[in-house]
Amino acid sequence: MTAFQNIDTEVLKKMGAGIADLRKAAESLEQNSADFPAVHRNVKRILASVKMLEINVSEVLDL
Repeated sequence: MTAFQNIDTEVLKKMGAGIADLRKAAESLEQNSADFPAVHRNVKRILASVKMLEINVSEVLDL
């Protein structure tokens, strides 16, 4: 028995939708951050974190 067996699939789907919204927002910021190097660097970090969230949620959904 894994720790993820009790997680509701609908909750995970909502999380996935929220993560997708985060990605869209970060990508929008990235497109508009050419004149702001610090913002551009931080958006790259945000996108890396979003990627990890995507991996985490997809792993649980695949169980």
